[in-house]
Amino acid sequence: MRRLDVTDLFPFATEGGYLLLALVSFFGSLIPFVPVPSFLLLATMAVGDQFDLHALAISSAVLATAAKQIIFYVSYGGRRIIGEKSRKRMAPFQRLVKRYGAGAAFVAAATPIPDDLVYVPLGLARYDPRKFFVATLAGKVVLHYVIVVVAHFLGLPLVQPLLESVEDTAPVYIGMVVFGASLTAVVVLLLRLDWARILGRAAPWTLEDGEDEGGRGSG
Repeated sequence: MRRLDVTDLFPFATEGGYLLLALVSFFGSLIPFVPVPSFLLLATMAVGDQFDLHALAISSAVLATAAKQIIFYVSYGGRRIIGEKSRKRMAPFQRLVKRYGAGAAFVAAATPIPDDLVYVPLGLARYDPRKFFVATLAGKVVLHYVIVVVAHFLGLPLVQPLLESVEDTAPVYIGMVVFGASLTAVVVLLLRLDWARILGRAAPWTLEDGEDEGGRGSG
């Protein structure tokens, strides 16, 4: 039986190209608190020379940022993305991320973490939308460039030996689903944590209600 190639994991990537990546980057990033690992598709398309690395990184970063801006504005308007109990539990964390503002948004965007845990509290705290956009876009550009560069120069040598012993893509897809479910479970756990108890000693100022959460952060 023929051994798998890295393109066998996402055979449709070569057909849809940039449009497919744009749709996955935007709609995958538009779902709050449910991690959709669009970077797997991005990394797969970066392997080889079929696609331009700059176009891949910039287009996916811009569209992911646009989706996150929508989430930010929805939470900025005070809509209940999360339940009242979860918002109360997250209030200390909300004050924490608001204080660090743009820095928190940049770190959340530049690392493969459930970034809505930072973006939604920033929106609820009515942080400066312009600072949020600039910080988020900068972080997404950094992250997506790292993904495409690593995948392009190291992806094939690292992944190909693993695929040589695989004859069926089903276990690989199952692994991706398990990975996504695990990240979702982590997000749910974080939403249920008692942040007042966690931050009470390390940052007691986050427990104070006197801070005006309707104003904009200084960044």
